[in-house]
Amino acid sequence: MKRWLRAVAALAVALAVGSAVAAYPERPITLIVPWGAGGGTDAVARFFGAYLEKDLGQPVNVVNRTGGNGVVGHSAIAQAPPDGYTLGMITVEITMMHWQGLTELGPASYTPLALVNADPAGFQVRADSSYKTVKDVLDAVRANPGKLKASGTGQGGIWQLALAGLLSDLKIDPKAVPWVPSNGAAPGLQDLVAGGVDIVPCSIPEARGLIDAGKVRSLAIFDDKAPALYPNLPTIKQATGSNWTTAAWRGLATSKGLPKDIETRLVAAIKKAYDSKEYHDFLTQRGFGATWAAEDAFAKYMAKGDADMGTVMKSLGMAK
Repeated sequence: MKRWLRAVAALAVALAVGSAVAAYPERPITLIVPWGAGGGTDAVARFFGAYLEKDLGQPVNVVNRTGGNGVVGHSAIAQAPPDGYTLGMITVEITMMHWQGLTELGPASYTPLALVNADPAGFQVRADSSYKTVKDVLDAVRANPGKLKASGTGQGGIWQLALAGLLSDLKIDPKAVPWVPSNGAAPGLQDLVAGGVDIVPCSIPEARGLIDAGKVRSLAIFDDKAPALYPNLPTIKQATGSNWTTAAWRGLATSKGLPKDIETRLVAAIKKAYDSKEYHDFLTQRGFGATWAAEDAFAKYMAKGDADMGTVMKSLGMAK
């Protein structure tokens, strides 16, 4: 009789837990964005928030938690209860911030759900530049270290690391191209057009307006395939022989310890949104890159990026 009662009790608990998971979600979900409203990360997050709301049948409230160069929002995502009711749009900065000594958080601090967007760096010069290829630029850097300048982010930002990684991979001192800090790609590109700097290694979407206006020319992309916007643009490997690639990426994640059933439900809903015509139209309109990697594949993608960023930041003396 005691054994029978224990079996019944265990079955009741299992059914209760199973029905709770099966009922997920039973209340509104919060989607944290570590960056400000109106930017690219915010736009991607709001697209997925709206789509998940329809699929999951509960409100998805997008909340911008800015500050600390992304630390505040990424911390809020990592510290949330692992119940599926707080998600976040994590970004490439999570592979960089701990190397800078800003936080102890890294890619392993999360349950990775899905990578949904990546925008590789492009290698931009002025449209009237005498440099017609990346090789031309690199030859000039080798001949006159310190003469050519680059910009596109603040000190230690993703685009500085994109260029520094390429230089290091080609056995060129990354400090041979001095970095001029800027508040993002837009002011860096304006400085390029004005003649203040010679190179801006930012994403193609960020440079698109000036490329199409004939003021900036892209010489290559830091990816293994040409971008949809400019299918004739050579890859960095074709241009230099280097396998170095770098992208600004965005993905959905939550805190560690998420129950597997909820993880599976969320990933399935995110995949539906990713596969939708609406999402690909959204990406095309903005010039963003479609990139998918779920769960373990996303974790491996982040781990490689983390190792790459650490190597480059050490070469620049930025790692702490």
